[in-house]
Amino acid sequence: MKRIGKFWGLVILAAATGLTGCSPKPPTAFTALKNAETARQLTQFIADKEAQARAATNLPPAEMTAFFQAARRGNWPAVSNTFFAMSRLNQSGDPNAPQGKLGKAVVSAFHALRNKLGLPTPPPSYPVGFRGPAWEAAKEVYGVWEGFATGGEPYATAFGRDIIQSIPAGSIYFGGTDPGRFLVTALSKSHAAGDPFFILTQNALADGSYLDYLRGMFGKRIYIPSPEDSQQCFEDYTKDASERAAQNKLKPGEDVQTTAGRVQVSGQVAVMQINALLAKIICDKNPAREFFIEESFPLDWMYPHLEPHGLIFKLNRQPLETLSAEAVQKDHDYWTAYVRPMIGDWLKPETSVAEVAAFATKTFGQHDFSGFKGDPEFITNAYSHKMFSKLRSSIAGLYAWRVDHGTVGSEKERLASEADFAFRQAWALCPYSPEAVFRYVNFLLAQNRSADALLIAQTAADMPAMKGDAGTQMRSLVEQLKQFQRLK
Repeated sequence: MKRIGKFWGLVILAAATGLTGCSPKPPTAFTALKNAETARQLTQFIADKEAQARAATNLPPAEMTAFFQAARRGNWPAVSNTFFAMSRLNQSGDPNAPQGKLGKAVVSAFHALRNKLGLPTPPPSYPVGFRGPAWEAAKEVYGVWEGFATGGEPYATAFGRDIIQSIPAGSIYFGGTDPGRFLVTALSKSHAAGDPFFILTQNALADGSYLDYLRGMFGKRIYIPSPEDSQQCFEDYTKDASERAAQNKLKPGEDVQTTAGRVQVSGQVAVMQINALLAKIICDKNPAREFFIEESFPLDWMYPHLEPHGLIFKLNRQPLETLSAEAVQKDHDYWTAYVRPMIGDWLKPETSVAEVAAFATKTFGQHDFSGFKGDPEFITNAYSHKMFSKLRSSIAGLYAWRVDHGTVGSEKERLASEADFAFRQAWALCPYSPEAVFRYVNFLLAQNRSADALLIAQTAADMPAMKGDAGTQMRSLVEQLKQFQRLK
């Protein structure tokens, strides 16, 4: 048991660090959108965000003007280049400016990407007023163009519109991943007006400037946490983390240090815990609103409240004792039909892990589409198959959580079977996704199916796309699983 426990911790840590993945390499050209209504809507979205950015600062840098000009023209290389030029301007060498303690804790996806690209840190000077709402508006435009330029028009449009159509007017929606936030934002009627619903991201709530941005747009219609709320959440988390550290109960990836009697927390896991507390304040303080969420990192307090809702989750106000058979069957049928045009109609509840591995090797690994009845463009577009795999993996994760937390008898068996099927779908949609692989491996180990777990990890490790840190991590998982097999 000690050996299994130690190994289990390693797998969970890998899953936590693999959730964010990496952004696809920007393309060298941008293809004009074919759908006139989508083009019109994106043009209006860019104009709205430019107006927000200019209203938020009296001193927009030249790069910002060039950025919005490139976005209006649909020039992806110029959008990308000017965005990263603004990123360099926006970085500050002063750790106390401008967001204080919370700002120092935030590890945003954009900063992580800049680090991966090796961009230099500029001196501690940046245009006054450039941070805050102006920068948030620019980030949203960049995220939208990245989704369309790299994800392709058909799947980017379907992703955003299908989520929008599933959410009732007046609701509050948390978009977790880049597509879940930016594509839905751009394809809604008006983000700034909250039409048809209010769009936030749970990932950035710990960032004071992002909350400023939200208060400026939505503060008169829904409750957005105040600076005092943010500080209280930071203090509550720090106290809780300190107590858990003393009990050796920290989550994998939580970094808690005590220096001269002062507790310091850092890292993405810690930031997401603070984000979770702020998200709960938003839910509690807006009791008349319905809530929906597209998961990024799992947030523990939400799990009892979640149920599948098309591509995403509904976040119920009260915990659900069980997931009804009707809700699970509806989710099963929805996703079975949804993935059919993408990968074909071969994946059934009885399809084995070995059969999914063979499909992955043939299509994603070898690009052999003989006999394939799905969409080859989906297989060859990393942005698209990653974003849909992520959503299916999240729903599978909810089923797995239900199996582990209180579900008994026939329901436990039913949800275990449904989790297995959903995980196979997520893995088939992107066989090299770190999240799909690690979450499924964790589930299979809990089901005493280590041979299937090893096959999944080995197949993923052999994918041509599995390079760099992700490839190293996957090969390490393979070796851990082999070792686990030998110790059984």
